[in-house]
Amino acid sequence: MKVLEPEYLDPPDNPAAAVGRDLLLAVRNAGRALLILGEAILWLPEVFRRRRETVRELYLCGVKSIGVTSTVALFTGMILSLQAGLVLRDYGQQVQVGTLVAQTMCREMGPFMTALILAASVGSAMAAEIGTMAVSEEISALHVMSINPVRFLVTPRLAAFIIMCPVLTIYTNVVGVMGGMLVAYTQLGVAPSAYYRNALEYLHNKAVYVGLLKALVFGAIVVTVACYQGLSARDGAVGVGRATRKTVVHSFLLVLVTGYVITRLFY
Repeated sequence: MKVLEPEYLDPPDNPAAAVGRDLLLAVRNAGRALLILGEAILWLPEVFRRRRETVRELYLCGVKSIGVTSTVALFTGMILSLQAGLVLRDYGQQVQVGTLVAQTMCREMGPFMTALILAASVGSAMAAEIGTMAVSEEISALHVMSINPVRFLVTPRLAAFIIMCPVLTIYTNVVGVMGGMLVAYTQLGVAPSAYYRNALEYLHNKAVYVGLLKALVFGAIVVTVACYQGLSARDGAVGVGRATRKTVVHSFLLVLVTGYVITRLFY
């Protein structure tokens, strides 16, 4: 699958034509990516036949990301607790810091940070792997052998992302809340029992469910962007590097915009 890049088009006559050309290309590429996602969803039952490949992707997406996820989640919770606690302490309400950290982690920061980690580590590697296959004509070889590249390459990765992204989000939430407790106890003088009592008492189920929904959507976004950019790669090593860079940039932007839209819809 090839993508028409701006540099391969005739030069526009004026700036308005350039803007229109770029907009047309963006819409066209988004439509092709959505078609890949839709086809991969239709092939999802195939993951039960290709369990080994699916388990491999689950391992790469989940287990291999535990280390960086733990570090980011811990310090995210610590930063939230410190910044919010310093403000709340001015009003004598630092005991409420647990509520703020739990709500923020479960509703927004947990799925957001998890998606960014997966996009930067797993998504970029995925785009590079598929892009290398594309520029070395391995994708064309799959077509010659009557093997659907979306079924063979995209579907196991999609299944791994939509499973592991919510799971890692839950893990991120737990580690973040624990990191917030550590700062609240050592620097704000909040007892761990009071911290956890406020965190759990005022944590609404809606915040948890919305956060998991975001994680599911973010996982689908990252894997779709990564696989599409990889399948669209060309021009050798330069094209693979370009696909990797676009995967990270586009994933970050889409996660930010989609996160805001979902929050606005539910709140």
